[in-house]
Amino acid sequence: MEFDIFSNLATGFSAAFTLQNIGFALLGCLLGTLIGVLPGIGPIPAIAMLLPITFQLEPLSALIMLAGLYYGAQYGGSTTSILVNIPGEASSIVTCIDGHQMARQGRAGSALAVAALGSFFAGCVGTIFIAAFGPPLAAFAQQFNSPDYFSLMVLGLTTAVVLAHGSVIKAVAMVLIGLLFGLIGTDINSGLQRYTFGISAIWEGIDFLPLVIGMFGVVEIIRNIESRELPRALIGTKLRDVWPTKQDFHDSWRAVLRGTGLGSILGILPGGGAVLAAFAAYTVEKKIAKDPSRFGKGAIEGVAGPESANNAAAQTSFIPLLTLGLPSNAVMALMMGAMIIQGIQPGASVMTKSPELFWGMVASMWIGNLMLLVLNLPLIGVWVKLLSVPYRLLYPAILMFCIIGVYSINTNVEQLIIMAIFAAFGYVLYKFGCEPAPMVLGFILGPLMEENLRRTLVLSRGDPMVLLERPISAALLLMSLFVVALIVLPQFRKTREEAFQE
Repeated sequence: MEFDIFSNLATGFSAAFTLQNIGFALLGCLLGTLIGVLPGIGPIPAIAMLLPITFQLEPLSALIMLAGLYYGAQYGGSTTSILVNIPGEASSIVTCIDGHQMARQGRAGSALAVAALGSFFAGCVGTIFIAAFGPPLAAFAQQFNSPDYFSLMVLGLTTAVVLAHGSVIKAVAMVLIGLLFGLIGTDINSGLQRYTFGISAIWEGIDFLPLVIGMFGVVEIIRNIESRELPRALIGTKLRDVWPTKQDFHDSWRAVLRGTGLGSILGILPGGGAVLAAFAAYTVEKKIAKDPSRFGKGAIEGVAGPESANNAAAQTSFIPLLTLGLPSNAVMALMMGAMIIQGIQPGASVMTKSPELFWGMVASMWIGNLMLLVLNLPLIGVWVKLLSVPYRLLYPAILMFCIIGVYSINTNVEQLIIMAIFAAFGYVLYKFGCEPAPMVLGFILGPLMEENLRRTLVLSRGDPMVLLERPISAALLLMSLFVVALIVLPQFRKTREEAFQE
């Protein structure tokens, strides 16, 4: 495998720097910012709704657009958090705490600029992480055989349980339900139908799109209709005021570095991502501050740290997907679904068989981050005006896109029924406080785990000890056991609950 980063990046920029791909990067960034600005949508349902559109696109163009949508949403969420005190995206909830207080003190411009500049820096560093660590990790992944892949997926799911919000028992239940849903359909080896109950629509298994659009898109609409719209106390700012003071730079640059480093690491972990990174960065800044009482009253570190962390995590969460074929969070599970739809098998083979795809994605992230920096600050007025549109006028259009997206898969009404069933199921889970993201990870990884386990047992003639005889597999299983031990330990469980509560 070639490790010359500069020649690889040259390949990536030549692939990404076409008129078509720049156009899709711009489209993804604009849609992502819009989704980040508007409360009640979020990147998961948005990507789910856009997946059917990618059927007709080139693989690189499709992935560039979806990736731009994801990290663009991290930028957009900060605008409404600071100016209106309403987080447009989950990872921007923390930004409300100090960002809006800064705005109330007449420092909205400084808060917006620090958020944008910190996000740009973190996005660029996160992309450097992908370029630097992607090739060696992919080379290491080429040594993996079926036992190693099975053990890697076990580690991914156990880690996702630890990092999931709420109850550990509920997270484990969600993973197991996802694994069971993934096993529905015709068994590839025997040709027998499993758990189909004679329903022809699921003979080939449950389609990915009806599940995710029902669980995320439709449920998100119901949740927002059900909740009362918050009063929007808009605080205006002028473009000429959007620049931090020298003191703001001095107070925020260390927080940007810490948030970038923390987000880069948490983005790689299974179950991590932008939301966890933002909350963790805010907690760190508050813990190490000389005067923690400043936080919640307009501390600029409370904006710089989380905004840098969520963008760094959004970028580095692509590393395990593109090198190991392991989605680290629900958004990456959707990206994995998009790659499979395009006939691309995520993992180490992407870099060897389609280097222009991997490096084109990396190059497009630099282009996209630059676009977001240039576009976001001048368009603040436009994004804020969009907030005047009541959600009751938005949700019919969102629901229409959900229905068109699912129906366009194979023009089958049965898929709409499946979507409605998963929407009802997702709403029940929401009422019981169960997070659907671990279920989606289980649904995506379940068939892959089964395939690798069965292949392992066939090659070893039914001896499961082969999982412990291979060093890589044994190390991954030991790590999984360590993660499970952490869950069981009362002290760790208490610390985890306190961290999420804070």
